[in-house]
Amino acid sequence: MSQTATIAPASGARSTIETSTIRAISARLIPFLVLAYFFSYLDRVNLGFAALTMNAELKFSPLVFAWGAGIFFIGYFIFEVPSNLALEKFGASRWIARIMVTWGIISALMAMVSGEVSFYVLRFLLGVAEAGFFPGIILYLTYWYPAEYRARFLAAFALAVPVSTVIGAPISGLLLGLDGAMGLKGWQWLFIIEGIPSVLLGIVTWFYLTDKPEKASWLTSEQKAWLKSKLDAEIAAKQAVKHFTLGEALASSKVLALSAIYFGFVGALYGMQFWLPQIVKAFGLTNAQTGFVTAIPYLFGTVAMILWARHSDARRERVFHVGGPLLLTALALAISSYITDPTITMIVLTIAAIGIFCTFAVFWTLPTAWLSGTAAAGAIALINSIGNLAGFGGPYLIGWVKEATGNTSTGLLVLSLLPLAAGLLVFLGGHETKTEFAGAGQAK
Repeated sequence: MSQTATIAPASGARSTIETSTIRAISARLIPFLVLAYFFSYLDRVNLGFAALTMNAELKFSPLVFAWGAGIFFIGYFIFEVPSNLALEKFGASRWIARIMVTWGIISALMAMVSGEVSFYVLRFLLGVAEAGFFPGIILYLTYWYPAEYRARFLAAFALAVPVSTVIGAPISGLLLGLDGAMGLKGWQWLFIIEGIPSVLLGIVTWFYLTDKPEKASWLTSEQKAWLKSKLDAEIAAKQAVKHFTLGEALASSKVLALSAIYFGFVGALYGMQFWLPQIVKAFGLTNAQTGFVTAIPYLFGTVAMILWARHSDARRERVFHVGGPLLLTALALAISSYITDPTITMIVLTIAAIGIFCTFAVFWTLPTAWLSGTAAAGAIALINSIGNLAGFGGPYLIGWVKEATGNTSTGLLVLSLLPLAAGLLVFLGGHETKTEFAGAGQAK
C-alpha cells in the first residue's frame, strides 16, 4: 500500500440533491442496521457476563472458558467468505435475515450448556451462524455511501459495538439476578432473553432492507440518479487503476497486510471484551455493579469513535486515523498491566477502549477504497475472517496467562503486542488515498 499525500478539503456547499439523498439513506438504513448489529454483538459477547456465575456452576477453568469464547471464531473463519459471496448473490435482505434468525436461535440455546462439550459445540455453531453478517453490512454500505461519507457512517453502524456494552452490560448484570426463576439459572435467562430479539428482528429484516439503490422506492428518481452517477464514478476510478478479480483480490499482498492489521485490532478488542467483566468483578463489586462499571470505557469509546471518524472524512486521511489509535491502545494495555488501583485501572482501560473504537470504523475504509463488486465482497470477508481468528487468540492468550500466573494483568501486557504490531504495519503500508477519493471531486 503506497503512501500518498492527504487531499486537503476545499470549501464549498453540498448540492440540495446530495444532502437530501444522504439524509434519506441514513434515516432509512443506519438506525435499523445499528439495532441489528447491537443484538449480533450482544449475543456474541454476553458470554463474558454469563461467565461470572456460569463458570463456577459448571466448573469451567479459565482455559476452558477461553476455548469456548474463542472457538466461536473458528466457525466464523471457515464460513465467512462463502457467506459474504452468498450475500452478493442472493441480496442483503434475504441473507442478513437468514443470519440473524439462526444466530438468535443458537444464542438462546446456549442456555442448554451443561458441560465442556456442549459449550464448545454451541459456541462453534454460533460462529457458523453469524459468519458473514459484519462484512456483509460493510459491503452493503458501499452500495449506498460515496467514499467521502463512508468513515462516519461506518462509525455510525459500528456504534452498536460499544453501545451493546454500555446498555447490554448493566442489563446482563441484572439478568444474572433472575437466578432460580422458573427453575433456571441467571446465566440461562441471560442467553434466552438476549437471543429472542435477534430472531424477531431477523424476520423483519427480510421485508425491510432494500438490496440496492435502484430498488429503493423510498428514494426519488433524481436521488437515485445522483447516487448512481457518484458511485459509478468511484468504481470507474478504482478499475482504471486495477480491476481485481475475486482470485486476485484474495491473493493480494494488500489484503493479507490488512488481514494482519485487523488481526491485531481484533485481538485487543475481544481480549478486553471477554475478560473485562471478570477484571472489574475482581475489584469486589456485585454482578449488577460490575455491569455498570464495565460500561464506562465503552461509553467514552462511543463518543470518541464518532468524532474520530468525522475527522477522518473531513481531512480525507486514513493512515494516522487507523494507526494512531492502535498504538494508543497498545500503550494503554501495557500500562494497565502494572496498575493495581481500581480507579486508575479503569481510566487506563478507558483510554484503551477509546483507541480500539477510534480504529474500528475508519479501518474499513482501507479495503473499500480500491475494491468493488465481488472482489470487495470476498476480500472484506477474508480480512474479517482472518482478523477474527484473533478473537480466538486474544481471549485464549489471556486465559492461558491467567491460568499460568493466577492474574489477568500479565495477559494484558502480552495482548498489547498485537495492536502495537498492527499500528506499526499501518504506518509502514500506507494507503491509496487518491484512489479512494478519485471520484469525489473537491471535498465539501
